[in-house]
Amino acid sequence: MRETSFCIKFGHLAPFSMSVSNTTYFSNPSHFILLGIPGLEAAHVWISIPFCSMYTITLLGNFTILFIVKMDSSLHEPMYYFLCMLAFTDLVLSTSSIPKMLSIFCFNSREIGFNACLAQLYFIHSFSTIESGIFVAMAFDRYVAICHPLRHSTILNNHTVAKISLAVVLRGVILSLPYPFLVRHWPYCRTNIIPYTQCEHMDVVRLACADIRVSSYYGLFDIIGMTGVDVFFIAVSYIQILRAIFHLPTKEARLKTFGTCTSHICVILTFYVPTVFSSLAARFGYNIPQHLETLLANVYLLVPPMLNPIIYGVRTKQIRDRLIRLVTQNVT
Repeated sequence: MRETSFCIKFGHLAPFSMSVSNTTYFSNPSHFILLGIPGLEAAHVWISIPFCSMYTITLLGNFTILFIVKMDSSLHEPMYYFLCMLAFTDLVLSTSSIPKMLSIFCFNSREIGFNACLAQLYFIHSFSTIESGIFVAMAFDRYVAICHPLRHSTILNNHTVAKISLAVVLRGVILSLPYPFLVRHWPYCRTNIIPYTQCEHMDVVRLACADIRVSSYYGLFDIIGMTGVDVFFIAVSYIQILRAIFHLPTKEARLKTFGTCTSHICVILTFYVPTVFSSLAARFGYNIPQHLETLLANVYLLVPPMLNPIIYGVRTKQIRDRLIRLVTQNVT
């Protein structure tokens, strides 16, 4: 048990602390064991209730956004195209992890195949990167709409929106491709236990009996390349937006214009804050209790996909009005 615990927490140091005769190497384990939330096993069934509720809200909310935008031709504009991309991305991101999470909590189904683990970590990382890119595109849309309103339809025409969307998707797909290859490359020790609810890159490579600095450095490069650059462009966009808002003649006009950006600011915060905190905790949070680190790792997979459609549904007048009309029509 001590050797297993040691290898879980310091997997990449295991070959240096155990003799070669006591270590069994295998390049591709047949499966991994996901522990769920260590220390809270007795509460797994109870934890599954809010998790299942959040996943249900995620499905209903994001499918509703997709349906409303599809049915209402007046919403066929760049902002709502990007919102549909966000809704689809949230559906894939949550579905790639939460069903397996719930099976662990409800049925103690902890085993996940090696290839299934690789697929899960790839979808989590790639669609997280895609979502970050969508936020940049939405910030650019708000910048053009507020700072250059007369040129909005010219700058962000359908052709430009399609090219931006393709670039966002390709960036996420390409930047995340090395993750499964790096995981497959490393040899592994005797343990195949992952003390989390899902497979993510650093959680898996910690079990490798090798020097995993390449994986760690690439993960940090991806975080800086994704989060750092994206947050920089979003910040630049909103600095220009705020400058334009402060130059408006009346307080009412300033408040009304800024109100069109509040929903976007809210979803940005709900995505980046837990994502960055979880990524840094996975690398440097050695003093964080295991169950707390696991819960934090679940936050960015659960909360943003659930809150995004709620925030846009409440804060965006066109979607809110269309949803009210849809509900009242079905009731009558």
